[in-house]
Amino acid sequence: MKRKILFLGESYRADAITWMKGLKEFGDFEIITWELQTSNTHRFKRILEYFFAPLSIRKIIKKEKPDMIIAERTTSYGFLAALSGSKTIAIAQQGRTDLWPEESKLYPYKKFIQKYAFKNAHLIHAWGPVMAVHMKATGVDMNKVLILPKGIDLSLFTPSTNHSNKISAIVTRSLQPEYRHDSILKAFGILNQKGIDFTLTIVGDGTRLQFLKDLATALQIENKVIFTGRIPNTELPKLLQQSNIYISMPITEGVSASLFEAMASNCFPVVSDIPGNQSWITHRENGQLIEIDNVEMLAQELIWSFENPELRNEAITRNRKFVEENANYDINMKVISEKYHELLDSRSI
Repeated sequence: MKRKILFLGESYRADAITWMKGLKEFGDFEIITWELQTSNTHRFKRILEYFFAPLSIRKIIKKEKPDMIIAERTTSYGFLAALSGSKTIAIAQQGRTDLWPEESKLYPYKKFIQKYAFKNAHLIHAWGPVMAVHMKATGVDMNKVLILPKGIDLSLFTPSTNHSNKISAIVTRSLQPEYRHDSILKAFGILNQKGIDFTLTIVGDGTRLQFLKDLATALQIENKVIFTGRIPNTELPKLLQQSNIYISMPITEGVSASLFEAMASNCFPVVSDIPGNQSWITHRENGQLIEIDNVEMLAQELIWSFENPELRNEAITRNRKFVEENANYDINMKVISEKYHELLDSRSI
């Protein structure tokens, strides 16, 4: 009989889809899902639904009898997993700490529920080293922690040689304020003023779409910036292959699958200088690390990277090899699936 997993989290997210797909493929698990139905825009109603969520989850457990529960985000679904009463629980920390934003009034409450989730989980996923640092500092039993990214499908994200004689940059992050697309556009505004030719492809959707389109017009670069809107994930590899520089400027980061996808596709990474990116990128060696919101620095480093094609070519070769060795979905999801089976075997004794 197949072992059954109840997944708590937003099942539509690319990260969640990768996680569940890998468990079905390499662990032969049956997956059922549960998530909050109320949008984040209806804050009070969502909090109310969250308050009653443990009852809903226990009903599902009684009906479906899953062998284990897995949950994303230690401060939300991870906490609900810890309250579920399930015999076997695996939770994943999604961000560098999951305690974000740090200036939030709910910060002490989030800290408390995260500690509870950590204590009651039997396996904790750190998708990268930066997450493990926080766990250790919080006093987590590190024997329960698996430090391993889910990885990306290297048969989809393949390298291609880009012979473009101009900067062909791509941004694949959600159009939300924390990803600082405005800083990216302003840096390209500087490049435009210097007479440097480029194309900038901004993939995805979000609350800032219209604002960013207006900003591109104000900077007089609207004819060089392509806003694709939301696209099927199947179209992303081709867009990455057509680009030579990948840009991502978040103010906080856990482990970015988008960065791995770009590295696998021979895009030279230009990313914000924060711990989540420092785990993978060394400045002017295999990419560039840019101070948050430093528009001038971003513009200068983009010019520097394009004027140093030899270094760029060395970096993209090294980055592809790194992703093959450390972020291969076929290898990593097999390890994670085997770990779940081992955990279930040990918990059933």
